[in-house]
Amino acid sequence: MEEQNMCTAATYKTKDFYFGRTLDYEISYGDQIVITPRNYVFDLREGGQLRNHYAMIGMACVMENYPLYYDAVNEKGLGIAGLNFVGNAHYKKPVEGKDNITQFELIPWILGKCATVKEARQLLKNMNLIDTPFLPDLPVAQLHWIIADKEECITLESLEEGMKIYDNPVGVLTNNPPFNYQMFNLNNYMQLAAENRSNTFSENLELNQYSRGMGGMGLPGDLSSQSIFVRVAFVKMNSLSGDSEDESVSQFFHILGSVDQQRGCCKLGEDKYEITLYTSCCNATKGIYYYNTYENHQISAVDMHREDLESQNLICYPVIQGEKINFQN
Repeated sequence: MEEQNMCTAATYKTKDFYFGRTLDYEISYGDQIVITPRNYVFDLREGGQLRNHYAMIGMACVMENYPLYYDAVNEKGLGIAGLNFVGNAHYKKPVEGKDNITQFELIPWILGKCATVKEARQLLKNMNLIDTPFLPDLPVAQLHWIIADKEECITLESLEEGMKIYDNPVGVLTNNPPFNYQMFNLNNYMQLAAENRSNTFSENLELNQYSRGMGGMGLPGDLSSQSIFVRVAFVKMNSLSGDSEDESVSQFFHILGSVDQQRGCCKLGEDKYEITLYTSCCNATKGIYYYNTYENHQISAVDMHREDLESQNLICYPVIQGEKINFQN
């Protein structure tokens, strides 16, 4: 199986609902924070158009005035992120009578039409995910998706044997293996705990808790996608914060910070290393997209509701790079 980059997506809920992801790769494709207003027209490859849809905001590469979203949230609070699923993702040819949607149309198609995961489940029943590329010389990205709102979360996978929709009770997603295997693998870590445990090794041995955090011994620390899934699931499921905006956003970045990729630790070739290019956190309730990057740890934000959401034109903001250091003297 071809090696793939590692990415992570997660959900978090306090008084508002938060949705975001990391994008781990060796190069950037000119990513921008892109707001697609309600009257921007999506021309669908298999005919028809997506008009008068919900507005959305997310990180995208814009090509030929088309937003190729990596992750996005719509004005109703529904979020989607696509993560690499190399070797397992399988797309079909168009089928008459089906909604034939390409992988790059999936995010705007669902976010444009659906306000909730419940509505997305219904829409997906007639969807056929097809293998049409955006451009002839642009490879079709092999992905699977996490779809979430404040009430529930699902994982969508298009496999050779057909489309699978899984309930996602942990609210996280990484890459390979398929989601049902990732969930089964959590059984191997059911002994992990946020608090220290008593000695269960043997009542005949006097064993001491010599450090805090020993309840988490065995939590994976490597950079494989399966280990990252376990680590971020443990961190997310045990996370606590206040419910203010600052506290919630800060905690979300700490959750995804547990699986940051540092330059030098994942070598891909001569002078090529995978790093966490950006981390996002969208307040899906309010439509505010927060992010930071490998070169800029300061959290920046774009509020979709400060823009004209009745427009027909994409609204794009460049990613702010360059470390911002706050001198105190």
